[in-house]
Amino acid sequence: MRKQTIATTAVLASALILSACSSTGGGMTDTQRNTAIGTAAGAVAGALIAKGTGGKAGVGAVAGAAVGGIGTYIWSANMEKRKREMEAATQGTGVGVSQTADNRLKLDIPSDISFDTGRYDIKSNFAPVLARFAEGLRNTPNYTVHIVGHTDNTGSDAINDPLSLNRANATRSYLMNLGADGARIYTEGQGSRMPIASNASAQGRAQNRRVEIYMGEGAR
Repeated sequence: MRKQTIATTAVLASALILSACSSTGGGMTDTQRNTAIGTAAGAVAGALIAKGTGGKAGVGAVAGAAVGGIGTYIWSANMEKRKREMEAATQGTGVGVSQTADNRLKLDIPSDISFDTGRYDIKSNFAPVLARFAEGLRNTPNYTVHIVGHTDNTGSDAINDPLSLNRANATRSYLMNLGADGARIYTEGQGSRMPIASNASAQGRAQNRRVEIYMGEGAR
């Protein structure tokens, strides 16, 4: 019976995906279609997770559908404008500005402008970048921000984990002081677990000490 339920859930979810993909301009908007696809894909994933873990397929599909729908971001004209603004505001600073595969605006903040070694207070040359970013948030409907702090491998996890989280939280607090909605800003500290360069050199360690800021506009 459980296998039959899983199969039924997967078929229904697949039908939702096909229906969403085949919608024309006279039916769903791009935003609605993306949300439907995300929700349906989440339902399939939930069913498969339930099968693999021995859980109930129906519950897994519902949870997966919710995640799929909530996790849908749109790249609107507003988001493109925010990207151009941040590119101009960070020119020559070493900050990387890009659009992610899931339609979020990403800022890669290197350690030389964000935080001093072993500290989490905002440096003076990081402040103007955050001020411009906060202004963009105030002009963006339905936004979500995810801030991730990172360190190099110098020191233990007992030091690096709270340091990376404190850096993310300090960035969040600074944005809130500039009028950003703290309820829409989430923080995470990864310590030294996600290096982007080798920790064998001083240059590599400097690259790994960073903050990443992700901003997404949710489908409405």
